Amino acid sequence: MRQFDLCVIGSGPAGQKAAIQAAKLGKSVAVIEARAAVGGSAVNTGTIPSKALREAILNLGGCPSLAPTTADFMAAAKKATLANLWDTCGRVIREEVEMVRSHFARNGVAVLTGRGRFKDAHTVEVCGEHTIEAVGAANIVIAVGTHPTRPASVPFDEADIITSDELVRLKSIPHSMIVVGGGVIGTEYASMLAALGVKVTLVEGRQRLLDFVDTEVIEALQYHLRQRGVTLRMGEKVVSIKQVEPPPGARSDNKVMAEALLESGKTLRADCLLYCIGRQGATDGLNLEAAGLSADDRGRIKVNEHFQTQTPNIYAVGDVIGFPALASTGMEQGRVAACHMFGERCDMIEDLLPYGIYAIPEISMVGWTEERLTKEGIPYEAGIAQYKEIARGQLLGDDIGMLKMLIHEESHAVLGVHIIGTHATELVHIGQAAIAFKATAEYFVNTVFNYPTLAECYKVAALNGLNKLRHV
Repeated sequence: MRQFDLCVIGSGPAGQKAAIQAAKLGKSVAVIEARAAVGGSAVNTGTIPSKALREAILNLGGCPSLAPTTADFMAAAKKATLANLWDTCGRVIREEVEMVRSHFARNGVAVLTGRGRFKDAHTVEVCGEHTIEAVGAANIVIAVGTHPTRPASVPFDEADIITSDELVRLKSIPHSMIVVGGGVIGTEYASMLAALGVKVTLVEGRQRLLDFVDTEVIEALQYHLRQRGVTLRMGEKVVSIKQVEPPPGARSDNKVMAEALLESGKTLRADCLLYCIGRQGATDGLNLEAAGLSADDRGRIKVNEHFQTQTPNIYAVGDVIGFPALASTGMEQGRVAACHMFGERCDMIEDLLPYGIYAIPEISMVGWTEERLTKEGIPYEAGIAQYKEIARGQLLGDDIGMLKMLIHEESHAVLGVHIIGTHATELVHIGQAAIAFKATAEYFVNTVFNYPTLAECYKVAALNGLNKLRHV
């Protein structure tokens, strides 16, 4: 039996960083991956494919990822199919897989193909197609990620009633689609499909999308989704889903359609239904009990602040431990876990985790929200910069973008940054650094930014917020 200092189950972003960090510390490391291709769901079915699809859509017909019009999308969509859009994404996915594999090879990380399951707290069996190999390890990291929830009451068929995993295999663009669930995945795909001219109906049980995001930003997103033709059914719950024959005169090439019955009595029908309510930790088959572990009813594993489970030599990182379930946070969790298990000092700034939602338009945020500041009784003012006020925003043709800076009323410290618009997920990191180094709004007022750039939004927002504070 081969022995390693660390065995990582799963090669997604969290598992990759745990493995490579341990290897950099001179430890022997093995990564167990069930797929033939490394990278986990993030590279193969989740983060990278969905973002690659978004870029392919934005670049349809020569439109850059700026602010193409609905007419641009509709004209390009007539000659596009999901199959050829996915083909353009395939290159990115293949290169990402090869990149992960080369990182493992350069750092001496052994990649074992097969499904991992615990034999005991220090032994993992690698169940391949034809063989089973036992691997011993002083430490183990569980980084198996999640998969879409598939309730038994929903008749999934991988063609007309699907999850996000099956969406990447659709060959043609449906005329209409029902998206059940207004979380990050549902919102992203709803906006992408609407950009392709699909008639989208988004059903969400809450009264707004993405309730962890700034209210003003979400109101703006919902407005722009409606402008794109998306029907938002907020505060509605789906009670049943089934397949039905298309009614006479229905604009559908399908032999069957998806039907969703809502609690309010409304009936929705579309060519395809995308079910996006929740994800389940991929812990089935790990035989956690053999290692003294258990998962909750959603397959998630409980950990402490160092990402240790109740069995001290076993750690869990990434989506399998729950919120925030982002590739970026999973990477950092993997690094921190590897450092902790081998006694290497490592700090993780949890209060400054950025969030990125790759809808069209994209959204990003870091720090406090207005709702949280109000609840905590912290006095603040909001400075706003509209992209249409910025020369770069005009050059990009983005007249919907906005950057909001939250400023402490007394100290003028920057407390939070919330952005909707082109390159929001890139722009937010300026605000992240400012908050980390306790910068005040005056820093942005007195700083010279390249012209023309979207970074100028920080100066405009700071001036706007401080001008308001002069009247307080």
